[in-house]
Amino acid sequence: MKYLLKYLGKYKLESFFAPFFKLLEACFDLIVPIVVKSIIDVGIANGDNAYVVKSCILLVALGVVGLVCAVTAQYFAARAAVGSVTGIRHELFSHLQRLSYTETDSIGTSSMITRMTSDINQVQTGINMTLRLFLRSPIIVFGAMIMAFTINARSALTFTVLVPVLAIIVFGIILAGIPLYRKVQSKLDRVTAITRENLSGTRVIRAFNKEDDEIREFDEANKEHTSVQNFTGKITALMNPLTYVCVNLGIVALIYVAAPDIDNGSMTQGELVAMYNYMSQILVELVKLANTIFTVTKAVACGNRIQAVLDTPAGMEIKRNAEKTGADCGINCPAVEFKNVSLKYRSAGAQTLSGIDFSVKPGMTVGIIGGTGAGKTSLVNMIPRFYDATQGEVRVFGKNVNGYELKELRKLIGIVPQKAVLFKGTIRSNLKWGKEDATDEEMWKALEIAQARDFVEQKDGKLDAEVKQNGRNFSGGQRQRLCIARALVSRAPILIFDDSSSALDYATDARLRRALASLDYSPTVFIISQRTSSISHADMIIVLEDGEFVGKGSHEELLESCPVYKEIYDSQFMGATR
Repeated sequence: MKYLLKYLGKYKLESFFAPFFKLLEACFDLIVPIVVKSIIDVGIANGDNAYVVKSCILLVALGVVGLVCAVTAQYFAARAAVGSVTGIRHELFSHLQRLSYTETDSIGTSSMITRMTSDINQVQTGINMTLRLFLRSPIIVFGAMIMAFTINARSALTFTVLVPVLAIIVFGIILAGIPLYRKVQSKLDRVTAITRENLSGTRVIRAFNKEDDEIREFDEANKEHTSVQNFTGKITALMNPLTYVCVNLGIVALIYVAAPDIDNGSMTQGELVAMYNYMSQILVELVKLANTIFTVTKAVACGNRIQAVLDTPAGMEIKRNAEKTGADCGINCPAVEFKNVSLKYRSAGAQTLSGIDFSVKPGMTVGIIGGTGAGKTSLVNMIPRFYDATQGEVRVFGKNVNGYELKELRKLIGIVPQKAVLFKGTIRSNLKWGKEDATDEEMWKALEIAQARDFVEQKDGKLDAEVKQNGRNFSGGQRQRLCIARALVSRAPILIFDDSSSALDYATDARLRRALASLDYSPTVFIISQRTSSISHADMIIVLEDGEFVGKGSHEELLESCPVYKEIYDSQFMGATR
């Protein structure tokens, strides 16, 4: 949390003026009971109506000046809080963008969303409340005590008993509530995770008639969160009744002690009213201080959660000012090379990939096939360095991927991920992710190769047709083809298709493969597929099983030499003639 306060340093003037104007407001509030005392003891007692009117005008003036000070303090506090939290939010989002897949998987998407939204907002509220009220409340409490002693020392002794008792109640409840608020926030994380999962998987849930099960799971999580929240609320709710009981008992004690002084004339009625007003001010400010401390405590807890993410290292050594291209190793330089590569995910029990060794020349097409969980996606994810190899090295154009700047490495690679993801905007804006300055001709060419031109031309606006969030206004096959076109627009020398034709029919898939083979710049292509028909044309096919090589060669060679590949082939073609 201390680290996050550096952003508040950019708003030093605002951080000074906010409590300063609140201090002025507190001083004006402390003057009000004295004016009321003089109205009673001088104006009303002597029947001086002019004095009463003048004093009332003074009270109004004090109220107006206090209001101006309060509004000014709020302006500066809000400016400092919003400005500093804007900086925190930018850094947190930037840091999340730098995290590798490993750290993203470890932290969890729902937790990151909570920290970007709820936690950030709580920190903002905490900073605002601190600047406005953290100094005002102690000033009012101690100022009221001092003013009470200047009026009547004997009666003011009741304050010396009341204030410590109130402080014990207030801070006792605060200490009990602090750990509970941390627990509330962790329960909120779980509710957010379930909500996000349900919203993203709503079609699957309905397809399997699991609505009731999901509602039940959400209810359980929500009940846990509600239970902790209610318990915390019950603890904190004790504050108001207990403090009001104490203050009313204090008022009774004050009147009891002051009564003899009023009878013998050593204390006036106006002074008693002033003492009563000061006691009421103390009550209000202690309750405000308690609420402020609660808010600050939650803000600190949320700030620590944010800090924990910022303290999470990116997990990858990122090269700065590295070469923008691979090493010049001649025409025989492999486009991609794996040298005894192994991969183990963080906290995993066993290696996902082990002993991977192969070399791919520029322009080759490589097919990758294997059972579910064989490590196909993990293998290609190491080429753009989404994950770092735990052993061995991955080389692109003769250079270790660790030696590239990530931006430059990923400019060399066009990727169609396993899950087709489109972003809200237009078809044009999505295609320009592949190449920012792509011309309409280049985009139409990419759409034609990706077998997407026909349905795009039928859309209103064509390239400027709307794409809704997650591309939900397109079918699964259309989303896949648009993602393929997005990768093709980049004209990257290495293309990776991660099971990107799974939603396509066989005829469309065949046309896509023929179009890819006719590309005029001969990229190196990696195709992950569950269909042997999609990779049978490949120059080299890699067969994986349980993260290990079990075959490498052409389609015909593997049918003869690799039982795993033959089994996959036979299961798809029912033993048909090859």
